[in-house]
Amino acid sequence: MLAPLTPVPTALPAVPDGQTAPPHWTQPLIRAGMYGALRGGHPGHPELGLSVPLRTSAELQLTLQHLAELDLHATLLIPAALVASQPDALRAAALAGHELAGYGAPESPLTLDLLSGGLLRSWATDAPSLAELAELARLGLQVLPPPRSQPEGGAVMRLLPGHLDRARQWCSLGYRLMPVGELRELRAAVPRDLAIHTYREHVDARFARAHGVIDLAVRADAVVRVAAHPAPPGLPVPAGTPGAELHLHSARLVGLASRSSLVAYRAFQRSLRDVGAALHTRPELQQARIVYAATLFLGPLERNGFHLAPLPPLRARLYGAGFHFLRLLYGSHSELAAPEAKLAWIGREAFLERFG
Repeated sequence: MLAPLTPVPTALPAVPDGQTAPPHWTQPLIRAGMYGALRGGHPGHPELGLSVPLRTSAELQLTLQHLAELDLHATLLIPAALVASQPDALRAAALAGHELAGYGAPESPLTLDLLSGGLLRSWATDAPSLAELAELARLGLQVLPPPRSQPEGGAVMRLLPGHLDRARQWCSLGYRLMPVGELRELRAAVPRDLAIHTYREHVDARFARAHGVIDLAVRADAVVRVAAHPAPPGLPVPAGTPGAELHLHSARLVGLASRSSLVAYRAFQRSLRDVGAALHTRPELQQARIVYAATLFLGPLERNGFHLAPLPPLRARLYGAGFHFLRLLYGSHSELAAPEAKLAWIGREAFLERFG
């Protein structure tokens, strides 16, 4: 069904080990915006806030050299020890356009602020105590959110100095990388952000693993995923016929739709071509004879050659309630959604003729 799922990395490798700390008990508080902690930028624009944690002067020099080669600016996460030992290099990094942010325990904020030209705004810490969060807020510093393992519009990402080549790959997928402080509509988190994160991590991710969902949403504007799943009753093929069931990356689609319905619709059309490619190349989809979805997005699918079939009344009510809950959770106000869920379907050959 066309529902949001947490990314299942197939086309894009996972973030290398060591870039994200194990979850700490204060992370949910940070995700909910406690003490003004940040969430990230606008989810509908293909921008990533790139941060790089540094420990030594050698890592600082390596990072600055590599970022210059990539023609990128980033947020450099600076611990207190590096502030004391490399003031000139840090001042030069700030003048070159990099953002300086503290890292670890909230020490040396005044020195960092002077080095960055009085523009120190943020701090990253992987395992803060409540006292440290309160101290950062007292100093007027906003805590950066826990980094994501996969890129999404407006996300704060973290790369170790030895893994900066990953930034090149993200750019090839349509993302624009920049210091965290330059993200469009960078804002503080709110409790709903924690609710969305919890839902995606503990509901969507489990669903994706259990149903073998293939993540096609690795490109910055890709919004569709697919799973090899037998056709349900109600379609013009025998129940159990091999099929390809479509799923939406709803968080990204809502972000794109907040820019305009046209932006979201065009992204959806481009993503159907990703499904066409997957029908050719993915072994688990070779036998699929029908492409289908249970969805509220009836108009966009009809305009792209899909036919509509009613769902059984109880299932239609259950799906409809679930979809409307997700729209409320993600804050969707899209005009593309119908009030009642139905099955949308198209035969494999007809689909490939349009999108293959």
